[in-house]
Amino acid sequence: MPGVAGYESAFAEIEPALKKAGPAWLHELRREGMERFRSLGFPSLREEDWRFTRTRPISELDFRLPAKAPAIDEATLHARTFDDTGCIRVVLVNGRVDAAASRLGKLPAGVRIESLAEAFARDGDRIRTVLNHGVDMEHQRFVALNTAFFTDGVYVEFADDTVFDTPIHIVNVAAPGKDPVMLHPRLVVNTGRNSEARIVESYIATSDGPYFTNLVSEFVCGENASLRHRKIQNEGLHAFHVAIQNARIAANGRFATLSVSFGGALVRNDIQAILDGEGIDARIDGLYLADGRQHVDNHTFIRHAKPRCHSYELYKGILAGRARGVFNGRINVDPDAQKTDAKQQNNCILLSEDARINANPQLEIFADDVKCTHGAAVGRTDDESLFYLRSRGIPGDEARDILVYAFASELFERIEIEPLKTRLESDLFSWLGRTRAAQAA
Repeated sequence: MPGVAGYESAFAEIEPALKKAGPAWLHELRREGMERFRSLGFPSLREEDWRFTRTRPISELDFRLPAKAPAIDEATLHARTFDDTGCIRVVLVNGRVDAAASRLGKLPAGVRIESLAEAFARDGDRIRTVLNHGVDMEHQRFVALNTAFFTDGVYVEFADDTVFDTPIHIVNVAAPGKDPVMLHPRLVVNTGRNSEARIVESYIATSDGPYFTNLVSEFVCGENASLRHRKIQNEGLHAFHVAIQNARIAANGRFATLSVSFGGALVRNDIQAILDGEGIDARIDGLYLADGRQHVDNHTFIRHAKPRCHSYELYKGILAGRARGVFNGRINVDPDAQKTDAKQQNNCILLSEDARINANPQLEIFADDVKCTHGAAVGRTDDESLFYLRSRGIPGDEARDILVYAFASELFERIEIEPLKTRLESDLFSWLGRTRAAQAA
């Protein structure tokens, strides 16, 4: 039973169990999410935000919640992510926290990391004040869908004046079976005043079966806090991945996020940052790769709500085969947000004649004392640079790989976790090798 009716049917099946699994207010919120998704339905190409991205493949498949989550061993995690021995680790398998595969250790005072299911049971009223704090369930249908179905996730909290140097690695593992499954993980991160933290999210799969990940991440960055976030999406070729990420940043806060997408059948990333105080520095970056008939869509929205804030945005795409990319970046400057400094750039390399990118950078400025720039550049590998490398005895394929790596390295250099940076560089060269093999076939 595909379409909205299929999700209604799935919700009706699990609603009795959901009603018992948490506080009454949470069940009402889930019901509200289901009602809102029923009202909004799936997006169509007639909607401006979705005119280049068809969600029909998601609506036509009969996705169901997985019956159970298999055990995940250390070798599987290392093979698909990076050497995170220096990190705190939280593992979710099919949307539920796997305590055996996680590695929390003894956390210092002021740091709280636990499953959302545990947080609801222990401190439901506290979680209620931050859950759905910044996301828009009224207008974002996939937020409403996640709210209806999520049963677990990760809750991270840093008390005021807490500096936590150890990176937190949150691994979301999809373990699809023979039938299409849907996963609705939720991440909530609450950083207090003067706190500092680093978070890495990884999205991987144990097989290449069809599944649908519908993620919602909420970040609250307190006054004078610093939060660095990296999200690595490296799922199967038959995966559907929709992610909504919202960050609300207080005065003098520093927030940096980098999203790396190696593609699935369809990937959609919606990233929103609200600069809600003076003196904020925000960096919103992304790297997206796609081959074959993969489709990757990045939508970003940065709202400068207060004066004297800075935002920097750099997205880079590498497309091969018949892949399609979308970049829609919007910067909004409120009337009171004087002295704003906002920069946005989207650059994309096309490695084949059939690859396509639709880029739409936007500025909406309602203040008169600002510095705002935006731009987009799309092209192929530089022929002169390629000729230079080949004239030095470097084979053509290797020369192309060097140029593509140079293009992406600006973003890799911003990754301060060395094992993660090394793994991403290796994955990029592996991806380039697969694209050449596909073109030669």
